[in-house]
Amino acid sequence: MRASLIQIAVDPDEPVDARRTRVARLVREESGRADLVVLPELWPMGAFAYESFAAESEPLNGPTHRAMAAAARDAGVWLHAGSFVEAEGGALYNTSLVLSPDGELAASYRKIHRFGFDKGEAVMMAAGEDLVTVDLPHLTVGVGTCYDLRFPELFRGLVDAGAQAFVVPAGWPARRRAHWTLLARARAVENQAYVLACGTAGTHAGVEQAGHSIVVDPWGEVLAEAGPDEEILRVALDPSKVTTTREQFPALKDRVLGLAAPSEPLAPRAPR
Repeated sequence: MRASLIQIAVDPDEPVDARRTRVARLVREESGRADLVVLPELWPMGAFAYESFAAESEPLNGPTHRAMAAAARDAGVWLHAGSFVEAEGGALYNTSLVLSPDGELAASYRKIHRFGFDKGEAVMMAAGEDLVTVDLPHLTVGVGTCYDLRFPELFRGLVDAGAQAFVVPAGWPARRRAHWTLLARARAVENQAYVLACGTAGTHAGVEQAGHSIVVDPWGEVLAEAGPDEEILRVALDPSKVTTTREQFPALKDRVLGLAAPSEPLAPRAPR
């Protein structure tokens, strides 16, 4: 499986519609190069542009969904379209979309762990509640977003739901870049799964972004890592490596704590 992670910068002077057009073009350019394309978190406005969240919010089937669905269909790729601010029922959510090569919505995920402590996303957005996995050809992908990376129990739950790889879009600050790479490798090692973590470049509302999108294999080896600027990572994944890693070093079989009760199996929800 070929994957492309598109690390873009969010320029506050670039209109959102123009950015959607530019990102859609970048996705289409991966036609023939990738089976799976991944975008960063909140790229329509920037992960730290809190003052824009309400104004730039959309329904699930809004302009970002439509633009990305068309791009996925034209490119013939699976597309994790990063995330955008979803508005539903008077609440805002940090919502990711996974689109099929036909442009159909395969799944959506509302970010469970909201960053900011007592400000920003943590108080402006509602929390998601559901684990989400998506069955791609030959690979089951679990979905998380940015701050989720700090919560290993979420990824354990995704493993219990069948995940062999994790896709994590982010708007991660440059001052904590060391945590970004460390946690991406940790989630790969402890779950014996691929991690595809796609960040943003540039500066969002005065917060310098880490960039350094990264792809890690089930042994924790870094297959590809971007620099701090706009860049596209292209990497080949071998889905069978997850199986062989878990067979050769069956640490997951020795788990004692945190296992799902047989009467309450963890499972992905149906797409909304």
